[in-house]
Amino acid sequence: QQLSGQAEIMHDDLGRAVAVTARIDQRDLGAAVRDVQALLAQPGVVPAGVSWRLGGLYEQQQLAFADLTVTIGVAALLVVVLLVALYQSLRIALAVAATTALSLAAVFIGLRLTGTDLNITALMGLTMVVGIVTEVAIIFYSECAALPADAPLAERLIQAGLARMRPIAMTILAAILALAPLALGLGQGAAMQQPLAIAIISGLLAQLPLALVVLPALLVALRVR
Repeated sequence: QQLSGQAEIMHDDLGRAVAVTARIDQRDLGAAVRDVQALLAQPGVVPAGVSWRLGGLYEQQQLAFADLTVTIGVAALLVVVLLVALYQSLRIALAVAATTALSLAAVFIGLRLTGTDLNITALMGLTMVVGIVTEVAIIFYSECAALPADAPLAERLIQAGLARMRPIAMTILAAILALAPLALGLGQGAAMQQPLAIAIISGLLAQLPLALVVLPALLVALRVR
């Protein structure tokens, strides 16, 4: 009797090993891995004496995830250093850094509300939010610094907010509209980039109140000149 089987038998640490591969279509890797883990955790699915581990692209993604997390921390530190060098004030840098941290919190809330995994694509969006938020904060404070220094700080902040509210709002709205199709998963291959779009949009939605309300409040609280 002829039976079909493996053409070769692989071993890992003197034990027999079989590589099981799959192709993912129209969904992100994190959701597929979560389903596989839930299935293998069910009793009776994996025979006794058999162990398994996830490798391939998922393993590479986890390594990249750790590297990108370090990259985000370095980017945030460089932003603080840049702001201190630009404005010669640690207080301004701390105010902008606090605004950036709050926008990152908004990203996590957005991912949570939409049920999106924090994967490598979402982390890329997180890194982009750091740059976008910092740029908007610099635009706002530059407008404030250009006003006469003899005016009270609160008055200068209000005037800067009124002058920059429309450009900031239009910039944020344009970015959100451009990313909306990806966030909704429309189009071929959009599901792979959906976490990135959701992360960026979540950060941008909180950007307008953060730039025009929270940042001025922090500048006043820190008694920035």
